[in-house]
Amino acid sequence: MGAHGVKPTGQTAAVATTMPVTPDRGEDGKPFVGPEDLKDFDPAVSLAQPSEYPFTRGIHREMYRKRLWTMRQFAGFGSAQQTNERFKYLLAHGQTGLSTAFDLPTLMGRDSDDLLSLGEVGRCGVAISSLDDMRRLFDGIDLGQVSTSMTINAPAAILLAFYIAVAKEQGVPLDQLRGTLQNDILKEFHSQNEYVFPPPPSVRLVIDTIEYGTQCTPQWNTVSISGYHIREAGATAAQELAFTLADGMAYVEESIKRGLDVDAVAKRLSFFFDVHNDFFEEIAKFRAARRIWAKVMRHKYKAKNERSWWLRTHAQTAGVSLTEQQPMNNVVRVAYQALAAVLGGTQSLHTNSYDETLALPSENAVKVALRTQQVLAYETNVTQIVDPLGGSYFIEKLTDEIEAKAEAIFKEIDAMGGVLPAIDRGYFRRAIAESALQQAREYESGQAIMVGVNKFREEQGKPIEILQVDQATEDEQVARLKELKKNRDAARHKAALEKVRQSAGDGENMMPSLIEAAEADATVGEMMATMQTVFGSYDGGPEW
Repeated sequence: MGAHGVKPTGQTAAVATTMPVTPDRGEDGKPFVGPEDLKDFDPAVSLAQPSEYPFTRGIHREMYRKRLWTMRQFAGFGSAQQTNERFKYLLAHGQTGLSTAFDLPTLMGRDSDDLLSLGEVGRCGVAISSLDDMRRLFDGIDLGQVSTSMTINAPAAILLAFYIAVAKEQGVPLDQLRGTLQNDILKEFHSQNEYVFPPPPSVRLVIDTIEYGTQCTPQWNTVSISGYHIREAGATAAQELAFTLADGMAYVEESIKRGLDVDAVAKRLSFFFDVHNDFFEEIAKFRAARRIWAKVMRHKYKAKNERSWWLRTHAQTAGVSLTEQQPMNNVVRVAYQALAAVLGGTQSLHTNSYDETLALPSENAVKVALRTQQVLAYETNVTQIVDPLGGSYFIEKLTDEIEAKAEAIFKEIDAMGGVLPAIDRGYFRRAIAESALQQAREYESGQAIMVGVNKFREEQGKPIEILQVDQATEDEQVARLKELKKNRDAARHKAALEKVRQSAGDGENMMPSLIEAAEADATVGEMMATMQTVFGSYDGGPEW
């Protein structure tokens, strides 16, 4: 479980209430905003046109008029076979990209038969321990034709190795693979806590995947720098934006230290933001994010390729805004949040299911969530105009304010010596906790309203049908894994793990040895344990 009852995968857990969303802007009491509030605003500098620097209005000239955002519903539960069936169900109903949720043992780099895994196998995502699991996950799905996202961090390089091995078995050239690996370990130290190794070797693994990706999988986004989990833990919009972009800058700097060309790296970085209830603030956040990133990449890191200046982002509606009380209200919340993401210019979108406060999404709830995007895309005509709110006095003022707040946070992080020293000082955790506490107080006092929870309450209605993962799924997964370990080529397996250990100790790029180990039927837990003998483990840093 993550902070405030949010599941580590981004799918939401069973919580009775939710944190309110506090507007992250100064309230001056004015009922409207006019030109006098934008005295120093120069549209030619701050806005330009869509597809023109600094991309406030979007990175593409025609945006959704030419190509809709990718509808990428998050899916994963039980066994690889069960999730494979859900993938095919979603594709058959019009989903345009896959997004994989892994269970807690996998997220923590443990095998399904680990004693610490028992009771959690397949519960909050799909259980993947071996290459055989990955084969079954994508059975009958052509990896050369589909774009796949994988929400995984500490063992991300291993899951990418499994995916590459499956692609090779399918005969798909690696340069045709399209998708995204979340692989954002820094935010784990800020908020989500799914780390295994200390920060420096953890970041080294991220840079290894970036380096490998630039050479072998040029269409694959090897890092999705994620503000979603930061926001779900209680951060404000400005904190989510600033912490996420600061992490992105840290990865760029570490890649440059590795000797990589900034333009080879930056054009394959992507981002992942939350979309909360404050409609206009969320739109402004996306616009400010594009503008900040363009400036930083062009001027601070001297990127020459215009694509390196683009901030490309996936968005997910706010799991923490969903409620157990009156769950059908969640359909409405998700629809408005999805509209904000689209008006903000996202490239990809997941819409949460109305039952996610109670369990993993049911098949019907998943379909409603997907249909929400399809109604938005095909019935509302919001796709016909690029950045329709651009030039609004209020939107432009709000965009400027969020950018200014983010810049102030960057200065605080720089004063501490950067992201890694700030992690060591507990800065990110402390800031998020303080914001979460403030939001909780506003909720408890009634200053912030959540319909059905602290206002317009009703007696609990008839329980809705939910998806349940039974014990048989875990038993079957564990039995299958034990059989694989019993029958694999022991000598090949041992030699492959020794190469993993040597690569970790010698400072070589880990990806070739991890792929070889995957093909030798080494498991997630075995590869993680092997690296841990070299990298050590992390206990969470200083108490603050």
